Formats: sequence, structure tokens, C-alpha cells
Amino acid sequence: MSYKEKEHFWEIALILLLVFATTGLILIFTPGLLALITFGSAALLVAYFLILMRVPPTKGRSKVPPLLILAILILPLFFAAVAFLETYSITRSIASSVVALGLVFTFWSNFLAVPLAVYHKRIEREEPPLESYPLVSIIVPAYNEERVIARTLESLVEADYPNKEIIIVDDGSTDNTLAIASSYEKFGIRVYHKENGGKHSALNYGIRLSKGEIIVTVDADSIVGRDAIKGLVKKFRSEEVSAVCGNIKVLNRMNWVTKCQALEYIASINIFRRAFDLFGAVAVVPGALGAFRRSVLEAGGLYDPDTIVEDFDTTVKTLKAGRIVQASSEALAYTEAPTSLRDLYRQRMRWYRGNFQTIWKHRDAFTNPRFGFLYQITFPFIFLTMVMLPFAGIAVWASAFASLIQGEYLQILAMFLIFVFLQFLLSLLAVEIDGEDRRLVLFSPFFVFGYKQLIDFFLIKALFDVLLKRRVSWTRVRRIGEAGA
Repeated sequence: MSYKEKEHFWEIALILLLVFATTGLILIFTPGLLALITFGSAALLVAYFLILMRVPPTKGRSKVPPLLILAILILPLFFAAVAFLETYSITRSIASSVVALGLVFTFWSNFLAVPLAVYHKRIEREEPPLESYPLVSIIVPAYNEERVIARTLESLVEADYPNKEIIIVDDGSTDNTLAIASSYEKFGIRVYHKENGGKHSALNYGIRLSKGEIIVTVDADSIVGRDAIKGLVKKFRSEEVSAVCGNIKVLNRMNWVTKCQALEYIASINIFRRAFDLFGAVAVVPGALGAFRRSVLEAGGLYDPDTIVEDFDTTVKTLKAGRIVQASSEALAYTEAPTSLRDLYRQRMRWYRGNFQTIWKHRDAFTNPRFGFLYQITFPFIFLTMVMLPFAGIAVWASAFASLIQGEYLQILAMFLIFVFLQFLLSLLAVEIDGEDRRLVLFSPFFVFGYKQLIDFFLIKALFDVLLKRRVSWTRVRRIGEAGA
């Protein structure tokens, strides 16, 4: 058995283990109607997954039937409702039932994306190598990045792509960013300086000075993989593809905060990007590493100044125009993650406030069917994960506390142990799919208790900040530079 065959075998084995562990544990925990429904749904999920594995992809995308779309959006709600009824019939406790409802709702919303992510990996395995190399313009906006800009430029110079131009736009830095960047002009890098106007203006400035039909954006703290540009360009062989997002990973895995983020990128963000790739409806082409066709950016008016997450906003504009947005797991980039809770808070407040700004700006995508998969899948999923799940998390912990007061210690402990185990399996599968460090799976319990509650709090606060029209501005976190490498 070859290495790829072994890798494929373990992916399928883990999926089957995850499915039957889920159904078996729920059977023990809540025997009756829920168990029968869960077994039946799990069997259908496995059968559909096996069918997908046998169907050849079309132009890099799967023709996924509407039934699966419906399942992805509705099944978590259905399972949560049945879990509530079953748990209540056993414990006669509203509090315990709410705990079961919230945990099932949260877990299934993640679990259903896994088979699609594995199928996406199979598609990428079958992609032929590049035969032509169109000119790629790599734009790096930089503002006060003296601690990290050098390693970013070195990784771009060493990137294995023969037809590229690298453009650095110094957005009015007050430190040595411009001087450091200018020292790389001997490698053919073009460096420009402008007055500070924000990241969107630096990107637009660089695009106007560039020549390539494919525009790649890279953050000044990212380290780009040697084959990353090739991985992005591969997707553009289909004329239907208008944008591609890279596979972003955490570079500085040095403490609890950064290791939880490393697992979050792998087991949450990247899993869903792989799944949404099959619909051509990836929600965000990240600034850390992403690519657009020039014609698409110009048709959309380049990057807008009215949100603080220009990457999400531009991706949504692309999807609203009926374009296809895909993801490449081969296009690797490593980025610095916040190393303290304070810096994590600052980063996520910018991300989440900006995301809610963008959702509000493009709110018509919730009600207009002409936006296709953005209307059918992407925005409903974003609403589920950014609004419904955080409030479900609050309900879970309030109900768990109430159950403990009522003396239901064993029931609550059993429920949480079940979902810790399931999260462990889900994280292990995600790590296997991405070929990552298995030791990160040890941090999976914190996605049931600990880290998850932090993220839920950040999301809820960001939502109310935007709803109450509090001042929303760009925030920066401390750069580590060589210390984090």
C-alpha cells in the first residue's frame, strides 16, 4: 500500500470511527427515538460520502445535490430539537435538556462538513501539475512591520514560481519598514511609499502599479510556502474560478493561546474552507494569502474603505457577482498569532466587528436567491456560526450551572465527557486531513470548555458593538518577529 493509499485509508477509518462513536455514545446517553434517527442519518451520511468518493469531480468542483445543502443547514437544528425532547423525557429537567440541545447543535454543525473536506482533498490529489505560468503580481501592504517584513520578503523571493512580480507598498510606516523593504530591491522587488491611508488603500495602490492578470495578496507578517503561488495558480486553470484562498496556519505555537489558535485554523477554519470549495462559495479570501483575477477586482471597484475587513468584503462582492471562489490546501502560508489573551481579544474584535459590518453591508444576500450559493449556503452558515452558536453556548453554560445546583452532577459530567471525546475525534480527523502535528489534538477539549467560551464572548461583544454603533476601528497586535519563528 502506497503512502497516499495509507493516508486515504486512515481518513476514511477516522470518519467511520467518528460516525459510529457519535451514534454509539448518543445511543448510550439517550436511548430511544434520538438514537434511531442518529443511526439512520449517520448511515446516510456515510453512504453519501462513499458515493462522493467514487464520483469524478467536474472542473474541480462537486455537483452536490440540494439534499446535502438542506442537511448541512437544517440537520443540526433537527438533532438539537430531538436531543432536547429525549433528554427531558429521561431527566425531566429543562436545564439538562438545554445542555444536550446546545452541545448537539454545536457539534453537528461542525461534523457535517468533514466528509466534504475529505472529498476536497481527493480532488486536489488528482489535479495535474502546472504547464503554463501566467504573470502573477504579489502585493504586500505594510505598516510598521519592521520585525517581520524581512522574513516575508525572503519567503516570496524563494517561492518557486518563475513569472512573478513582487510589489511592496509601505503605507506611511513610522519605523524602519521602508528601509528594510528597500534593501530587497536588489532581488527585483519593487518598493513604493505612500502616505498612510489604510490597508485597503495600500492594496489598491499596489494593484494599480502591477501588471499581472492574477493578483496575490500577502500580509507583511506571513511566511509563504515554497509552492504556495503554484497552488493558487492551479485553481485558475478553470476560467470559472475568480478567486482562491490559501491555507493559513499559525507559525508561533508557543503557549496555550497560540496552540488553541493553531488547532482552530486547522479543525474549524480550514475544514469549512475545504467544504465550501466544493460549492465554489468560500466565504473569505484572507489577506494573509489569497488571489483574485485582476478583471474581477477592477469590476468590483477594488478594495472598499467602508469595513475593517477588506478581504471578507471583497470576497462577498465577488460571490455576489456570481463568481466562483475556491480554496487551495497546497498554498501554504504561516502567520503570527496573538500570544496573549489581550492581543487575541484585540485581533478578534477587529475580525468579528468587521465581519458584522460586512454582513450588514451585504445583508441583501440573505433574501435574494439570485446570489446563488452565497444566499443558499454561505450567509446562512455565517449566521449560524457567528450569531446562533455563541448564544447557544451561553444557554448551555447557564443550564449546566442550573443542573449542578439541582444535583445533576453525573448527567452533566457524562454529557461533557461525550462531547469532549467527539471533539477529540473530529480534531484528529482534521489534523490528519491537513497532515499536521497530532499533538495539537490534545488541545481539543478546550473547544468544548475554555477556548470556545472566549470566542463566543468575543463574537457576542462584537455583534453588540456593531448593533449599538460603537466606534469600530483598526487594531493591531504586538509583533513577535524572530522570537516567534
